[in-house]
This record gives sequence, structure tokens and C-alpha cells, in this order.
Amino acid sequence: MERPLSRARLGRWIATACLLPLLGGCNMVVLDPAGDVAQQQGNLVVVSTLLMLIIIVPVMALTGWFAWKYRAANTQATYKPDWDHSTQLELLIWAVPLLIIICLGAVTWVGTHLLDPYRPLARTAPGQPVGAEVEPLEVQVVALDWKWLFIYPEQGVATVNELAVPEGRPLRFRISSSSVMNSFYVPAMAGQIYAMPGMETKLHAVFNETGNYEGFSANYSGAGFSNMRFAVRSMTAEGFERWAAKTRTAQATLDRAAYLKLERPSEKVPVRRFASVETGLFDRIVNLCAEPGKMCMHDMMAIDARGGMGRAGLYNVRQLSYDKFAARGTGDTASDRYIAENCTNPELLGASLARIEDRVIDLATLTGAGLARPGGPAFRTRSNTPKPAELSQAGNMDPAS
Repeated sequence: MERPLSRARLGRWIATACLLPLLGGCNMVVLDPAGDVAQQQGNLVVVSTLLMLIIIVPVMALTGWFAWKYRAANTQATYKPDWDHSTQLELLIWAVPLLIIICLGAVTWVGTHLLDPYRPLARTAPGQPVGAEVEPLEVQVVALDWKWLFIYPEQGVATVNELAVPEGRPLRFRISSSSVMNSFYVPAMAGQIYAMPGMETKLHAVFNETGNYEGFSANYSGAGFSNMRFAVRSMTAEGFERWAAKTRTAQATLDRAAYLKLERPSEKVPVRRFASVETGLFDRIVNLCAEPGKMCMHDMMAIDARGGMGRAGLYNVRQLSYDKFAARGTGDTASDRYIAENCTNPELLGASLARIEDRVIDLATLTGAGLARPGGPAFRTRSNTPKPAELSQAGNMDPAS
């Protein structure tokens, strides 16, 4: 015989029940976000859940009903030991789930394309389309160990662990990583998207409300992962301009040398602001060439697409290593193993192969960074100015930086 419920146990149950209403104060940010993209994603979750409950609820209810009706003590229940098939029941069992799957597929197909993170926003809120004259705010995001770097090319500033954006304006994020794969996630704004070294991903989003929110890394990336969080501030357009102006008064400048120090692993990094940013820094981060004298991947690929650099290029392979950390260095030591830039002409630094192929190049100024010019007849500079197409035949190639 079961013992009666003691007063102590009854009191604990009553206390627990009284605490349940407090859950109403929890902020379900995924289902109640501050951005239109996140709201559409939340609605997709709700619709999908309700469609699946059409199957789950009846099945759970019928399971309990059948267990009760056909219990051993119920001698009045119908007993059919030879029953094994019912066409009507089979139609019901398979037709309804099939219809639910079709509905889920249609909803997912439409939602996946409309909420494609690479797709520019068509609206900032229900009934508020984005005008053709509206220019999104670009924010360049770099996942570091273990902190987040945000670069604002339009404002010319940068921050660490602080993302400030204007409310109601479309946002275009360009996202990358300095070392390992990570994941950029602001639940109040949009879904997560991966950040990968040597690659660039994109995310389009918007904030429809002002306020303070939080973003974080949603992909484990090492010892400092748990503290890899950043403040998100959605403010009015006027407030954002004041914030940008205040940031421009900071003392620090983010150039390549400062970036190489910043990307070193560190944990629990406070908010930092930079008054100016070196032009093209994010592209160099993506192309793994923030170090001075290191050839960028996009220039290396352009050279490969043209068939290589000829015999002169063989002098610049060192050990053909392009590792993120082990291949760093600028001296002649064993650790100096990255492929160097093949242009030391200041006028051409920062220019891509694809943008300078029609320029007249003086071969006399082209030497591998940190390398002496190879000798021998095959490498002597021609007296006449060659055309770009002739450079590979002369044992050299268009400069890349």
C-alpha cells in the first residue's frame, strides 16, 4: 500500500509550483527577437513545431488511450488475435504524416531561400521594403582567439568585443576568422553563420528595436571559447553617428602591426576602440597576408591561373609553405618559409594582379621581397618595355601584393 504524501513533500511540491510563474519573466530571445530576420526565423520554428504537433499530440494521446482501454483488467475490450491489416488505418497512418512532410518541405524551401544569409534584405520589417537608394551598413567581422574584431569601413573605425549598429538600417556583414573555424551568432538579430580562416562568409540582417543585446561564438574554438562574447548595441541613427564620432577620438590605430599583436590568443578582453583602420586590412586578413612581405592568396591564385611566374618564380617558393603560424617570418632563418610578395615597387603595393595587368611594368624594379634579384642571362632585364603577356616568358610576372 502506497504511503500517504508527507507534509514536507507536499510543501516542496507546492513551492515548486509557485516558482513556475517566474519563468514568465525569462527572455526567449530566439522567439522574441529585435530583428526582422530573426523574427522570420523564429516564426519558421513555431510553424514547423505546430505542424509536427499535429502528428505528435494525437499519437501520444492514442498511446495512452489504447494502453488504458486494452489493459489486462478490461475483460470487455474487443479481442482480435487474428487481426493484422486495415486499409483505412493504413491510409490514415501514412497519408497524414505525408501531408505534414509536404507542408514542412514547402515551408522550409521558401524560408531557406527568403532567409538566405547571402541574400540582401528585401525588407526591414513587415510592409517596409528596402528602397533602391538605401545603402546597407557594412561591418567586417573577424573571429580571433578569443575575441571579436569589428571593422567599419564606412566610418573608418574598429572595435573589439563591441558591435554597434543603427536601428532600421540594413546590415551587411563580411565574416572571417584568423585561425580556426568559429561561428558568429547574435540571437536577437539573425541566425548563426560560420567564420572560417582564409574564407569569407556573408550575413544580411537588421535591428528593428534599440537596446543592448549580446552576441557570442556558437562553435567551440579552444580554451577561451566560453568567454568569447561581445556586446551588441542597437541605437538610433543619430546615436550611432555620435558613437562613431566618439570612437574616432580614440588613441589607438589598427594597422597591420597592431592587428598582428591583437590576434594573439587572449581571454576576457575588454571593449577596445580604434580611431582609424588601415585600408584593405580585412581583405589581407581573409587572404592570410597581414604580415608585411607575404603574398596574398588571391594574388597567388591569379598567378596560378596564368600559368605561374616562369623560371624567375622558382626563386620565390622558399619551401612552398603557407601555414598560418609556422610559416611566419621575414629573415633568412629556417622559419622563414612563406611565399613572399613579388613586388617592392611602392607605387604598385596594394594593387592586385587583376587590376594592373594593363599597366606598363618596368622589370628593373621587380624583385622578390627580401630577395636579391637572380642573375644569369635568362633573368636580365630587357632594354625594351615588355607587354604584360611577355612577363611570364621573361621569367617574371605581374607584381602581386
